[in-house]
Amino acid sequence: MSLRLGDIAPDFEANTTQGQIKFHEWLGDSWGLLFSHPADFTPVCTTELGKTALLKGEFEKRNVKVLAVSVDDIDSHNRWIPDINEVNNTEVNFPIIADEGRKIAELYDMIHPNASEKATVRSVFIVGPDKKIKLTLTYPASTGRNFNEILRVVDSLQLTANYSVATPADWKDGEDVIVVPAVSTEDAQKKFTKGLNIVKPYLRYTPQPNK
Repeated sequence: MSLRLGDIAPDFEANTTQGQIKFHEWLGDSWGLLFSHPADFTPVCTTELGKTALLKGEFEKRNVKVLAVSVDDIDSHNRWIPDINEVNNTEVNFPIIADEGRKIAELYDMIHPNASEKATVRSVFIVGPDKKIKLTLTYPASTGRNFNEILRVVDSLQLTANYSVATPADWKDGEDVIVVPAVSTEDAQKKFTKGLNIVKPYLRYTPQPNK
């Protein structure tokens, strides 16, 4: 059974490069990014983990904890990390789960037999402080993830969780947002004091309310 948006992210205990963790307890009141890798010492993953480390400040600014998972063991992870650091001129600063038994890969439906019988697909899960899944993305093994897009989605999720707005196509932090249909135009004019741009009765823009 695949996980869906709004489901509680399955809890688990795991051994990582930064010690033993219980996922929900480790997450605490933070947002979480859980992302999987087909195997250690793979070229695309080496660039992805390096990019994630380089974005440490961006994730911290958004109160996001990052957790990677690969089906290799801790010794393999620890041999791989120096390569990631060297290639990307960084220091891996987040835990990598050792999932050699594929427990977490199966719990989160990361094995897609028609793509590969053994390797995990490149899955991304964004989990809210309420431990519910807010976003899922699945990439094939050949395509590296766009971490700027992941940060953009986090910005949208955090904004729309706190205000009665949605974000339009290609939206970036600081740009105008859309008032959700559940808010009447009359109420929107009172609620969004920075102004309202009514394009259609159902499409009403307002400046980003938390800026």
